[in-house]
Parts: sequence; C-alpha cells; structure tokens
Amino acid sequence: MENGVMMQYFEWFVADDGKHWQRLKDDAKHLSEIGVTSVWIPPCFKATGTNDVGYGIYDLYDLGEFKQKEVIRTKYGVKQELKAAIDELHKYDIQVYADIVLNHKAGADETEKFLAIEVDPDDRNKIVSDAYEITGWTKFTYPGRKNTYSKFKWSWEHFTGIDYNQANGKEAIYLIQGENKSWADDSKVNDEHGNYDYLMYADIDYSHPDVIEETKNWAKWFVEETGVDGFRLDAIKHINEDFIFDLVKTIRNKFGEQFYIVGEYWGNDYDEMENYLEAGDFNLDLVDVSLHTNFEQASKSGNDYDLRKLFDETLMQKNDPHSVTFVDNHDSQPGQSLESFVEPWFKPMAYGSILLREKGYPCIFYGDYYGIQGDNPIEPQRETIDQLLYIRANYAYGEQVDYLDHANCIGWTRFGNEDNPHGCAVILSNSEKGYKNMYVGEEQSGEIFVDYLKNSQDFVTIDENGWGQFIVEAGSLSVWVKKNTE
Repeated sequence: MENGVMMQYFEWFVADDGKHWQRLKDDAKHLSEIGVTSVWIPPCFKATGTNDVGYGIYDLYDLGEFKQKEVIRTKYGVKQELKAAIDELHKYDIQVYADIVLNHKAGADETEKFLAIEVDPDDRNKIVSDAYEITGWTKFTYPGRKNTYSKFKWSWEHFTGIDYNQANGKEAIYLIQGENKSWADDSKVNDEHGNYDYLMYADIDYSHPDVIEETKNWAKWFVEETGVDGFRLDAIKHINEDFIFDLVKTIRNKFGEQFYIVGEYWGNDYDEMENYLEAGDFNLDLVDVSLHTNFEQASKSGNDYDLRKLFDETLMQKNDPHSVTFVDNHDSQPGQSLESFVEPWFKPMAYGSILLREKGYPCIFYGDYYGIQGDNPIEPQRETIDQLLYIRANYAYGEQVDYLDHANCIGWTRFGNEDNPHGCAVILSNSEKGYKNMYVGEEQSGEIFVDYLKNSQDFVTIDENGWGQFIVEAGSLSVWVKKNTE
C-alpha cells in the first residue's frame, strides 16, 4: 500500500486491566483517519501472568480462553475481545500483525530431571563443568487447556538450555545433554557470546523434528483462528535461521505471498543484516535498528552530531524494500533491556525522517503517540505525529532529492505524483537557525510555500527556476508545502 504506516500498539507499561483489546477496537476508526494502515499488536498469548507484557510466553494456544496461570485473560483481554478488535480493524482496511514469540517458553507446569553441563555466559561454546543431573522447569502439560487445539506436551528433550537448577537454586546457563543436543550451529544464530542461541527461560530446540512440526501446525492454526495478516517475529537472531526461513516459506505457501513478515534482529552491523536477508532469499523484512541507533546518538549528541551521516549504514539507505523504520519501541524505552531512547527534542526530526522520506516502511510507537506510563511517565508527541501523518498522506509522494550537505542542517524535497501533485520540502537543524536552497520544480515558480508545522512563520516564494530558500528554526523541523493546500 502506497505510503502505508504501521503502528506498534503497545508500550511496556500498558495497564494490566484486560481492556487493551477493547481500546484497540474503539480506536480503529481513528487510526484509519490518521493514516495508519497496519497495527502490530503485543503478544496475545498466555504468559507467566497478566503483569507479563507477553514475552514470558507460556501457551501459544491460549489467547485468553482457558484458566491457566490463575486467570483466563491475558494482560490485554480475552480471546473474544482480541478477535473483535481484529475484525474491527479489518473493517477499516487496517492489517494486523501479531507479535510471535518462538524463542523460548516460560512458566512450566512441572520440573524434570536431566543431564546438563554449565557453559561460560560470555562464551557459550566453552564448557565449565562436567555433565551432571539438574532439575529444570521444562514440562509443559497445559492442564487448564485439556488438549484443546493440540495434544502436544513439551518436555526437556524439546529444549536446548535453561538458566536455573531447581535442585540447588543455582543460576547458570545450562546446555541440556542428550542425543543430538547442542546449541544451534554458530553460523545459524548471532555470534555474540560465541553463540547467542540461548537468551532466556527454556530455550526451544529447533533441530527437533517434533518441535518443528508442532510449531508449523500451531502457526497455521493461529492465522486461521484469528485472521491476522502478518507476523512480527521476536528475537530471531537467537533462533536457528534455517527454521525461521522454513517457517516463512510454510506460512507464505499456506496463506499467500501477501502475508507480511518482519523479523526483529537487534543489531547495528549492516553486513550482518544483509547476510541474514540474503540467507533467507529476501523473504522477510527486518526492523531498521541501525537507523534507530543513529536517531538515539543524534538526540544525545546535540549539534556535535553530523546529520549528513543520519541515514548511513541503515537498511533504509541500503536495502529499503526490507526496512521497517522506527524511532523507538517497547525494548528501547527507558528502563528496558535494550534502552536506547531517542530524546524528546529530536523526536519530531526522527519521525519526519521515517514518515516523509521515500524509503522504508515506517512504524509509529504507541508510547510516542499516547505516552509512556509507569513510574517515570513520558508525555506523548501526538500532535506532531498527527501533523506528520497528514503530510505523509497528502504531500510525501514522488521522486525525492536529498540535500544532505551540511553537518547541522539537512533537507530533501518530494515532487509529488499524478494523484498527489503538490509535493513538499523538508528541512531540519540540530543547531542554530538555518536555511537551505532546494529545488521543488519549475512548475512551482511563483508559488508561496508555508511551514505546515508552523515552527517557522516565514513565507518562501519559489523562483522562476523552481528553487526556494527554505528556513528552519534552531533545533527544529519544518515541512514546507504550497500555501492554500495545507
């Protein structure tokens, strides 16, 4: 969809009131009106408790339907409310992408005894103990579900590792021993810590044929049960890539090439991203973590940051058909595991950069739009994002010409297209007030442009050759459009 926009519809501190699916349903019309074309929903499965955001995954078949972990609902509501929200979004032609957590399982129903070895946390390929018997939380029987939808029971042979020995209370990284038991091959997962297969909880073994079959069966069931239009795959750098690529092909073969899949591969090395995409035959997109990191560094460096490098070594710059661009998300927000929050003063420039440029599939963060709750709440930037969404929907079309030629002041122009002919000129500064001469087209000669954001009160008159001297205030963003069209 041209100029499509995704919204991540949650932040870490969404209220544990079971009403989030209702809020999403009630918001569907508004989301459509502001230009949102897809919504990434939080993990909708039973987790360790209702206070769990959803990444401590317990039962993928329980969407808030069975009394497990002492409740029926998830943090966000019950199954019927989830499906009602999806149906309502579809009424407004908004696609729904489900957050899929396949790396691990948490909150097992029983312990089991099995052999394991301890490995060095900094080098998971280095063994630091002999094999010995431990007691681990690895038995998942789902007594509350009573075999509904699936009779599969998980036990220690379906996992590669855990981090806690119930027998003595020792915390360590344990590699489970047994036939064909090992971490995924070093080349199939991220190589941080030697081998980053293990992340948390009970790590799923995707070399086990029964696990592969069960996960594929579940994925087909889930899509048919909910009608979602795509997956956001969590923590894929920790999962055997052969399985991920096979799962993507399986889902697309079943539900069509239009079924959307984006993976969260958290890293800043562009070559690593490129290699992953290539290994997967470019059958999925990736979140553009490098661009987010550039935004964070720019926001914390002030006028010392060279804006000419803002898009360097990013998926947006080098592989835009597979780039999901974002400013912040639930992991990068303050207090979370990957905290790297973009400072509020730079947020308008960052959102202008993902919403008004030609490349990338932009994703708005719920926390930026509706605010972040918790002990240290952060005010939303809804008004600015609404303005930028309006500009994207009405002006940010057609060919783009960049003016990335000054360390503290950059800009670009969009020329529009047949259906949206007006175009726009975007300029931002991380230092003092500035200006930039930019071309908007000879057909605009004599036209007067104004800053849609009203950060600048000046007027710009386009000369006979189609050029204008566009202004930006200190530490600010301006988006110039033709007067009387704004």
